[in-house]
Amino acid sequence: MNAQHPAPYGNGAADFMYNLLFCDDPALFLQNGAPDPASGLGIALSEKSDEAALRTVAEDAQAEGRTRMLAFAALRRRGAKVPARLLLGTIVEVPLDGGLDTLAAFSDGGVRYINQTGKMSVFETAPPAMAPRVRALLAASQQVVGRIGPWNKPRLPPPVAGHVRLSFLVSDGLYFGEGRFEDLSRDALGGPVIRLAGELLAQIAELATG
Repeated sequence: MNAQHPAPYGNGAADFMYNLLFCDDPALFLQNGAPDPASGLGIALSEKSDEAALRTVAEDAQAEGRTRMLAFAALRRRGAKVPARLLLGTIVEVPLDGGLDTLAAFSDGGVRYINQTGKMSVFETAPPAMAPRVRALLAASQQVVGRIGPWNKPRLPPPVAGHVRLSFLVSDGLYFGEGRFEDLSRDALGGPVIRLAGELLAQIAELATG
């Protein structure tokens, strides 16, 4: 990472995972070594990949959500047309007294959670008991994406105390909504996302202590 990346945890590993969630710096995905050039991630990250190969990865519903986001971003950088409002991931950030809680769920079923202490939980595929809630969270998020538009500026620093930010990885860019936690929790669109994220966090906690 470099000084331009937020470092909300003061912990190299946690800050690295946090910034990977947003898929807005392909170079971060190369820091631990180049992926197999024939893999979906390798294709999405390679400057040599042609539009057809990138589109195959981007449109592969079975591929990892972050990989698809990177492929769509590569297509956009080349001026290629991409579908609008195709949700690939949801990230919920809540500042707490001890630090930032960050939960991410992706279209392939993967889940990442960074506790306010910097402790991390990674599920490459959501366990069967968790999968329905991941799908519900993404479905609620898709409703939000259908009503807002992409953010065409650099990603903002993490939200301030008392706020919650809902970020959405979408085929045509990063979407987000932010407000006071109490206000957004009562919002007709944001409220279900926050509620389902809280229920998913409870499941993660159960798995960690079970």
